[in-house]
Amino acid sequence: MLGRRFNLHFNFSGISNKTLFGKLLRLCLKFIPDGTVVPILQGRLRGKKWIVGYSNHGCWLGSYEYEKQKLFCELVSEGDIVFDIGAHVGFYTLLASVLVGERGRVIAFEPFSENIKKLRRHLLINGVNNVILLELAVTDRDGLAFFEPSQNSSMGRISEGGHLKVQARSIDSLIQEGVIPAPSVIKMDIEGGEFQALKGASFLLADSHPVIFLATHGRNIHEACCFFLTSLGYVLRPIKKGQAIEETDEIVALFPG
Repeated sequence: MLGRRFNLHFNFSGISNKTLFGKLLRLCLKFIPDGTVVPILQGRLRGKKWIVGYSNHGCWLGSYEYEKQKLFCELVSEGDIVFDIGAHVGFYTLLASVLVGERGRVIAFEPFSENIKKLRRHLLINGVNNVILLELAVTDRDGLAFFEPSQNSSMGRISEGGHLKVQARSIDSLIQEGVIPAPSVIKMDIEGGEFQALKGASFLLADSHPVIFLATHGRNIHEACCFFLTSLGYVLRPIKKGQAIEETDEIVALFPG
């Protein structure tokens, strides 16, 4: 049953670059020019299109964040509303789009304009029509924020030292204003802004209890997020089996019952 649902057969991303096969694989991948449109090879996104160079090769090999991707497929259902907070160039946006189907919706949040362009391109070449894209940062207040880009496009963050001004909103205010509906599932990966974003969704989390896939950045932020979520009644578990909550930076938060 799981094999039919996920269709994930091989974790290319888990191959060590210290092995001969790993070295040969990475050598071969270097010969694929950036900008090449390729089919995703496996998983629920199999056959969808991906642009080489927009993120790492694991995206189109179908093994990007292998364990997290499998769990995401287990917990997102047809008809769900999914928030992709920190959408980057859209791997989880595309995955959620397939999982929720025509009856569902995906709201993708991304503040960095260069990522937005690439995300729009991925949506366009795949003919996606169930995604709403919001070009803004998610935090605990509404207004302007400063964004600090990184050499790695997935690692830009909100920072007082940032030189780019971006629009910032809280999830609670967006929902209360009727801009977006309440979600069933939240995936959040925003390079250190997680605690502020969760605080800005306090009413939603206390009232609707969406499933949360959370990547934390830094020990203090991780502890603050875990304490906040458990205080709301959430049960936390690591995404990677065998790890303790205190030792991981990737968790899924579930509300019992």
